[in-house]
Amino acid sequence: MIPLSWYLFFSAALFSIGLFGALSRRNAVAILLGIELMLNSVNVNLVAFWRYGDVSMMAGQVFAIIVFAVAAAEVSVGLALVISVYRRRNTVIAEDLDMLKW
Repeated sequence: MIPLSWYLFFSAALFSIGLFGALSRRNAVAILLGIELMLNSVNVNLVAFWRYGDVSMMAGQVFAIIVFAVAAAEVSVGLALVISVYRRRNTVIAEDLDMLKW
């Protein structure tokens, strides 16, 4: 049986990779991918704590399903925004998207 600490280290590494990807990329799609990695690391934590906690309670899996639903909504809205901005500006570079500035 794999100890809980391995899951936590894996989740922390996945979150760190996602955070680095979200902060270091210029492309809006790559930033969204980094955010998705961070949300998946949260899912790993939730399921790991559910598995090593009280197995009769389904709270960890329910929370993971909620995070999956939020991630799917975030991807659909984010990609719709990226496509809309690309059609208007012909770029998805995050630094060039200054439409809200006066």
